[in-house]
Amino acid sequence: MNVVHVDSAIGWRGGQNQVLLTAKGMAARGHRVVLACRSGGALEARARGEGLDVHGLPWAGDLSPRAMLHLARLLRRVRPDVLHLHDPHALAAGLLARRAAPPTRAVATRRVDFPLRGPLSRWKYRSCGRVIAVSRKIAEVLGAQGVPAERIRVVYEGVPDRPGVAGGREALAELGVPAGCPVVGNVAALTDHKDHATLVEAAARVRPRLPEARFVVVGDGPLRPRLEAMCRERGLLDRWIFAGFRHDLDRLFPAFTVFCLSSHMEGLGTSLLDAMAFSRPVVATATGGIPEAVEDGVTGRLVPVRDPEALADALVQLLTDTDKAGAMGAAGRRRFEERFTAERMVDETLAAYDGAR
Repeated sequence: MNVVHVDSAIGWRGGQNQVLLTAKGMAARGHRVVLACRSGGALEARARGEGLDVHGLPWAGDLSPRAMLHLARLLRRVRPDVLHLHDPHALAAGLLARRAAPPTRAVATRRVDFPLRGPLSRWKYRSCGRVIAVSRKIAEVLGAQGVPAERIRVVYEGVPDRPGVAGGREALAELGVPAGCPVVGNVAALTDHKDHATLVEAAARVRPRLPEARFVVVGDGPLRPRLEAMCRERGLLDRWIFAGFRHDLDRLFPAFTVFCLSSHMEGLGTSLLDAMAFSRPVVATATGGIPEAVEDGVTGRLVPVRDPEALADALVQLLTDTDKAGAMGAAGRRRFEERFTAERMVDETLAAYDGAR
């Protein structure tokens, strides 16, 4: 099969990692894969480093004429069987570029559980022969917005199954975590829907009960100054570490005592899947697709959104009950193996192409 994947993002987040994993997996299976992405972006650099066939596009917003022209030329040259569009900007450009190219099947992936915004957004997803939703919750949102049910397929995101890298405690020590302290880890962009503010409030409630606990937040984003101010106001600067963007997550994940995701909206959450792959017990909010990954009381704990008291209680429970935390981590690892591997995700994506138009 001949597939062109398109992604417009300049930065690196979970979605771009999923695009790269999908493209690599399909190429490894013998398919011809071309990845069209933003020139100078993080995905372009990483994909070239993996030896993929990469085409940089001069993106400038949703309806970017130069990007569309470059993409149309690429489609005329490559003549793909499938044009897989991975984000809303890529979707607009791809659908328009397809009109100036030989016929090809258009497939879109939707990774967020936000409602579609306005007539243009609804038109884009309704115009695809197949829409891949990364959770059942997203599939429900798409259906409610008028995307025909027969065009929607649920394909859970996946992450690679790999061994942990040694040196996690040393990496935490370099970040300022004293030896022996329990650690709550979080890996997420510092944006509104990840709701780190509730995690800060929960940390303030955990501190008097477990003074030795530390919170290590990996990621960056526009809300960092506000969150730093919150930590300062609540006396958490010696308990909360902003680790920024890191390239050593395979060291850090195994060293976390508990992994926490406090989002108030979440399509699925690939960092949760990484935590489960490394047998980490999870505390997360019961929103979006998260309950499809985390089973409350089995693989971790689920709490209501924007409820710092419930979040703190769940964190304290798993930080202090090592037997329960260990059992939940092991159950999470089994759930990962059954449902959330990158191999399964690639296979199910290829199957979803069948019947697309």
